[in-house]
Amino acid sequence: AQTEALALSVPDSGGVGLVPAFTGLGAPYWDMYARGTLLGITRGTGRAHIARATLESIALQTYDVLDVMQKETGIELSSLRVDGGASANGFLMQTQAVLETTALGAAYLAGLAAGIWKSTDELREFWELDDTFVPQISEQVRARQIHLWHRAVERARSWAEE
Repeated sequence: AQTEALALSVPDSGGVGLVPAFTGLGAPYWDMYARGTLLGITRGTGRAHIARATLESIALQTYDVLDVMQKETGIELSSLRVDGGASANGFLMQTQAVLETTALGAAYLAGLAAGIWKSTDELREFWELDDTFVPQISEQVRARQIHLWHRAVERARSWAEE
Protein backbone atom coordinates (compact mmCIF):
# COMPACT_ATOMS: atom_id res chain seq x y z
CA ALA A 1 0.00 0.00 0.00
CA GLN A 2 2.87 2.39 0.71
CA THR A 3 4.41 1.99 -2.73
CA GLU A 4 1.38 3.52 -4.45
CA ALA A 5 1.60 6.69 -2.37
CA LEU A 6 5.36 6.87 -2.87
CA ALA A 7 5.08 6.39 -6.63
CA LEU A 8 2.43 9.09 -6.91
CA SER A 9 4.54 11.56 -4.91
CA VAL A 10 6.95 12.07 -7.85
CA PRO A 11 6.11 12.95 -11.46
CA ASP A 12 8.24 10.13 -12.89
CA SER A 13 11.00 7.72 -11.92
CA GLY A 14 13.66 10.36 -12.42
CA GLY A 15 15.40 8.16 -14.99
CA VAL A 16 15.70 5.25 -12.55
CA GLY A 17 15.08 1.81 -13.99
CA LEU A 18 14.77 -1.45 -12.10
CA VAL A 19 14.97 -4.90 -13.66
CA PRO A 20 13.73 -7.41 -11.07
CA ALA A 21 15.68 -10.37 -12.44
CA PHE A 22 16.50 -11.71 -8.98
CA THR A 23 16.33 -15.31 -10.20
CA GLY A 24 16.91 -14.58 -13.87
CA LEU A 25 14.42 -13.31 -16.43
CA GLY A 26 11.48 -15.43 -17.48
CA ALA A 27 9.21 -14.88 -20.46
CA PRO A 28 9.84 -13.55 -22.99
CA TYR A 29 13.61 -13.45 -22.38
CA TRP A 30 14.29 -16.85 -20.79
CA ASP A 31 17.68 -15.78 -19.44
CA MET A 32 18.64 -17.61 -16.25
CA TYR A 33 21.88 -15.58 -16.14
CA ALA A 34 20.13 -12.21 -15.97
CA ARG A 35 20.38 -10.45 -12.63
CA GLY A 36 18.44 -7.70 -10.93
CA THR A 37 19.65 -4.22 -11.73
CA LEU A 38 18.90 -0.73 -10.47
CA LEU A 39 20.09 1.86 -12.98
CA GLY A 40 20.08 5.62 -13.35
CA ILE A 41 20.56 6.59 -9.70
CA THR A 42 21.72 10.16 -9.10
CA ARG A 43 22.08 12.45 -6.06
CA GLY A 44 18.46 13.43 -6.56
CA THR A 45 17.14 9.88 -6.48
CA GLY A 46 14.91 9.14 -3.54
CA ARG A 47 12.93 6.19 -2.33
CA ALA A 48 9.86 7.44 -4.21
CA HIS A 49 11.75 7.19 -7.51
CA ILE A 50 12.85 3.65 -6.69
CA ALA A 51 9.31 2.65 -5.65
CA ARG A 52 7.93 4.11 -8.87
CA ALA A 53 10.61 2.38 -10.99
CA THR A 54 9.79 -0.91 -9.25
CA LEU A 55 6.08 -0.67 -9.97
CA GLU A 56 6.77 0.43 -13.54
CA SER A 57 9.04 -2.60 -14.01
CA ILE A 58 6.15 -4.93 -13.18
CA ALA A 59 3.98 -3.23 -15.77
CA LEU A 60 6.76 -3.25 -18.36
CA GLN A 61 7.51 -6.94 -17.84
CA THR A 62 3.85 -7.64 -18.43
CA TYR A 63 3.93 -5.44 -21.53
CA ASP A 64 6.79 -7.51 -22.96
CA VAL A 65 4.97 -10.80 -22.43
CA LEU A 66 1.72 -9.50 -23.90
CA ASP A 67 3.56 -7.94 -26.83
CA VAL A 68 5.12 -11.29 -27.73
CA MET A 69 1.81 -13.10 -27.25
CA GLN A 70 0.05 -10.71 -29.61
CA LYS A 71 2.80 -10.89 -32.23
CA GLU A 72 2.98 -14.68 -32.16
CA THR A 73 -0.76 -15.32 -32.17
CA GLY A 74 -1.88 -12.42 -34.32
CA ILE A 75 -4.59 -11.72 -31.75
CA GLU A 76 -4.81 -8.14 -30.50
CA LEU A 77 -5.77 -7.78 -26.85
CA SER A 78 -8.27 -5.07 -26.04
CA SER A 79 -8.40 -5.69 -22.30
CA LEU A 80 -7.08 -7.91 -19.56
CA ARG A 81 -8.63 -8.95 -16.27
CA VAL A 82 -6.55 -9.04 -13.11
CA ASP A 83 -6.68 -10.36 -9.59
CA GLY A 84 -4.26 -10.92 -6.75
CA GLY A 85 -2.41 -8.64 -4.37
CA ALA A 86 -0.68 -6.41 -6.91
CA SER A 87 -4.00 -5.56 -8.55
CA ALA A 88 -4.90 -3.57 -5.42
CA ASN A 89 -2.20 -1.03 -6.33
CA GLY A 90 -3.97 1.63 -8.38
CA PHE A 91 -0.73 3.16 -9.63
CA LEU A 92 0.46 -0.18 -10.96
CA MET A 93 -2.87 -0.91 -12.61
CA GLN A 94 -2.99 2.55 -14.19
CA THR A 95 0.61 2.20 -15.39
CA GLN A 96 -0.14 -1.14 -16.96
CA ALA A 97 -3.45 -0.09 -18.45
CA VAL A 98 -3.05 -3.44 -20.19
CA LEU A 99 -3.34 -5.51 -17.09
CA GLU A 100 -1.85 -8.81 -16.02
CA THR A 101 -3.60 -12.06 -15.33
CA THR A 102 -2.60 -14.01 -12.26
CA ALA A 103 -3.41 -17.20 -10.42
CA LEU A 104 -7.16 -16.97 -10.95
CA GLY A 105 -6.72 -17.13 -14.71
CA ALA A 106 -4.38 -20.09 -14.38
CA ALA A 107 -6.89 -21.84 -12.12
CA TYR A 108 -9.68 -21.24 -14.60
CA LEU A 109 -7.59 -22.68 -17.44
CA ALA A 110 -6.70 -25.73 -15.35
CA GLY A 111 -10.36 -26.21 -14.45
CA LEU A 112 -11.33 -26.05 -18.12
CA ALA A 113 -8.66 -28.61 -19.01
CA ALA A 114 -9.78 -30.90 -16.16
CA GLY A 115 -13.43 -30.66 -17.18
CA ILE A 116 -14.58 -28.81 -14.05
CA TRP A 117 -16.06 -26.14 -16.33
CA LYS A 118 -17.31 -26.90 -19.80
CA SER A 119 -16.67 -23.51 -21.43
CA THR A 120 -15.40 -19.99 -20.92
CA ASP A 121 -19.05 -18.87 -20.92
CA GLU A 122 -19.51 -20.79 -17.69
CA LEU A 123 -16.50 -18.99 -16.17
CA ARG A 124 -17.89 -15.56 -17.02
CA GLU A 125 -20.54 -16.09 -14.35
CA PHE A 126 -17.83 -16.00 -11.64
CA TRP A 127 -16.13 -12.78 -12.69
CA GLU A 128 -17.08 -9.38 -11.26
CA LEU A 129 -15.69 -5.98 -12.29
CA ASP A 130 -14.20 -3.93 -9.46
CA ASP A 131 -12.48 -1.16 -11.40
CA THR A 132 -11.45 -0.19 -14.92
CA PHE A 133 -8.19 1.44 -15.98
CA VAL A 134 -7.56 3.03 -19.37
CA PRO A 135 -4.27 4.49 -20.68
CA GLN A 136 -3.71 8.08 -19.54
CA ILE A 137 -0.23 8.81 -20.91
CA SER A 138 0.72 9.90 -24.38
CA GLU A 139 2.10 7.43 -26.90
CA GLN A 140 5.37 9.40 -26.80
CA VAL A 141 5.75 8.95 -23.03
CA ARG A 142 4.80 5.28 -23.30
CA ALA A 143 7.36 4.71 -26.09
CA ARG A 144 10.09 6.39 -24.00
CA GLN A 145 9.29 4.20 -20.97
CA ILE A 146 9.40 1.06 -23.08
CA HIS A 147 12.68 2.14 -24.72
CA LEU A 148 14.36 2.80 -21.36
CA TRP A 149 13.01 -0.49 -20.00
CA HIS A 150 14.51 -2.42 -22.89
CA ARG A 151 17.87 -0.67 -22.39
CA ALA A 152 17.82 -1.69 -18.73
CA VAL A 153 16.86 -5.28 -19.58
CA GLU A 154 19.78 -5.53 -21.99
CA ARG A 155 22.15 -4.46 -19.21
CA ALA A 156 20.73 -7.10 -16.85
CA ARG A 157 20.87 -9.96 -19.35
CA SER A 158 23.66 -12.57 -19.19
CA TRP A 159 25.16 -10.83 -16.14
CA ALA A 160 26.03 -14.03 -14.31
CA GLU A 161 28.02 -16.12 -16.70
CA GLU A 162 27.94 -19.90 -16.48
